[in-house]
Amino acid sequence: MKRYTIRVFLHILFIMLLSIGSCLLFQKQLWFSTTICILLLITTGVHLYRMQFKQINLLRRLTDGLRYNDMTQAFHPPFKSKIMNEWAEELSESLKDFRGKLLAEEIKHQYYENLLNKVDTAVLVADRSGHIEWMNQAAVTHLGQISQLPEALLIASATNDIPIIRIEQNSTVLEMAISCTKFATQGKEQQIISLKNIHSVLERNEMEAWQKLIRVLTHEIMNSITPIISLSETLSERGIPEQLGEKEYSIILQAMQTIHRRSKGLLEFVENYRRLTRIPAPVRTNISIAELFMDLKKLFPEEYIHFEIPSSELNLYIDRAQIEQVLINLLKNAREACGKQADKNIRVEITTAPANNKIMTVSDNGEGILPDVLDKIFVPFFSTKTTGSGIGLSLCKQIMTLHEGSINVKSESGKGSRFILTFPK
Repeated sequence: MKRYTIRVFLHILFIMLLSIGSCLLFQKQLWFSTTICILLLITTGVHLYRMQFKQINLLRRLTDGLRYNDMTQAFHPPFKSKIMNEWAEELSESLKDFRGKLLAEEIKHQYYENLLNKVDTAVLVADRSGHIEWMNQAAVTHLGQISQLPEALLIASATNDIPIIRIEQNSTVLEMAISCTKFATQGKEQQIISLKNIHSVLERNEMEAWQKLIRVLTHEIMNSITPIISLSETLSERGIPEQLGEKEYSIILQAMQTIHRRSKGLLEFVENYRRLTRIPAPVRTNISIAELFMDLKKLFPEEYIHFEIPSSELNLYIDRAQIEQVLINLLKNAREACGKQADKNIRVEITTAPANNKIMTVSDNGEGILPDVLDKIFVPFFSTKTTGSGIGLSLCKQIMTLHEGSINVKSESGKGSRFILTFPK
């Protein structure tokens, strides 16, 4: 490069000397010498122009390569010259170095992107208006392939003082812990939003708390009832004591039998609740949904119960017995809810969500669920039925939790209910 600078300087100096010389010779009317100087001046100028023009072409090729991300170019001198050879080599080496740096940055970018796609925390990059520019796989799973932040998430990220938000996405209510970091790049304000789904954790903790309570209660109740049953049986089997008449003994015997009967009934009641603490871990296999629906149709042959049987290729990775029990409970409830309807309609359907989650719905046009009890229906011991035990829906929720899925409900009083089962992919 230094040599090139010296050569250009010499060309310019030679041009200046020839220009001065031409003027002096012209004044002295030495026409031949003047003509020679002018020809030398033109030749030197053309040579300098060619040198500059060729180098500009090389630079243009370099800028085009950078603009169109073509890093494979190799530069060759347009004419044989030591200076041009050096210039072409420098450009080629510069482009090679830039290509290496660009490749290293691309590898680093892919590494971080793959790393973020492996974590279970949802990460999004969005601008001030809420337009999503990038999201990892966990975010796609939780929120779907969206281009705009949900309103609740947009408000939370703007205020930055809401630690937990509730988002309804794909018929599923998500409770998520949010963290937002704002930054500026290239004069553009952006924000990194991280979301941690704590809904399943809260559900699991809640269910564990209920299980502990049920275990304690059932243990204490059974310890108290068992001796009562034994004592009532013993007293009932004894003969008539001498100090009692037949009439008095008959009254006592009826009382003992009543105590025994009610104690046995209470024991069976407690045993039903113990089922909530004894659900085994699901043994999952690929189950054909079409076969599952056809078997359920045999159990519920009523004309108003419709099963939308999908393609035979659609499968679920589930414990068939447990999920079948969930659907049986929901269909029984739906049938009871439609008891007073003239045009009963119950539907069981399944769809595939954008994140490849399977969503199964059991809907009816029955009496619906009152808004003030809607949040309580999955709580153990709670029931809106006079003869209900409050086990069925609690059992359904626990089974879905064990399957790493969820169960939600949408209902409107007088118009029916819709239970939504979400299965992970």
